[in-house]
Amino acid sequence: MSHPTPGVPNWVDLATADLGDAARFYTALFGWTADVSGDEFGGYTTFRLNGLPVAGAGPLFGEGQQTAWSTYFAAADADTVAARVEASTGKVLVAPFDVVDQGRMGAFLDPAGAPFSVWEAGMMRGAEVFDLPGALTWNELNTRDLEGAKAFYGAVFGWTFQDTHVGGLPYVICERNHIQVAGMQLMIGSAWPDDMPPHWLVYFAVGDCDAAAEHASALGGHVLHPPTTIAVGRYAVIEDPQGGTFAILAK
Repeated sequence: MSHPTPGVPNWVDLATADLGDAARFYTALFGWTADVSGDEFGGYTTFRLNGLPVAGAGPLFGEGQQTAWSTYFAAADADTVAARVEASTGKVLVAPFDVVDQGRMGAFLDPAGAPFSVWEAGMMRGAEVFDLPGALTWNELNTRDLEGAKAFYGAVFGWTFQDTHVGGLPYVICERNHIQVAGMQLMIGSAWPDDMPPHWLVYFAVGDCDAAAEHASALGGHVLHPPTTIAVGRYAVIEDPQGGTFAILAK
């Protein structure tokens, strides 16, 4: 079995205040099916597209935890990544641990406070399909410190960077072995409230951005940023009924 390339996003999952309603919303929006695990995995739900895993969801565990999507990066050795995080002034939130025989995961904060996780594949590799409608297509760090983020993620994952602009604002393309793996956007201007923390935003591909945004609203979600055309396609930012934020992109 081949393993995902280290330093590349290979899974996303949702921690939600209402797992049942989240399953209703996302299966209807993206055409997913929901595969609910047994008690040994706490009812963790794997969303599948045409039978292949694309994302996951589970209940909130910590007091005060808010509904949110998390980005996981593939790791050849989760413990090595944890050591790099600490050496680069990040924080280990959850030290790497085994998830039965499925894999090994750890959760971290970058120096600006954006959470992210890693997944060292075991029996479960991560997502098996990308860049198709209903599947993960992009991961983007929203931060107020682009230079600090570049230094940190470069040290942790070996990324290199291309400085560009989107909509006249600085945007960074993150690369691993000359392959684009993620983006970084500067949180500047009125679109970013002062109390909004840095975060990784997940993008799911759709065939028609406007239709998908309208469908999300009909299902009880909220359109936070209306469909907008950019160089790579047309995107919108959506909030699910429990407050989880994600983006959709039609290329």
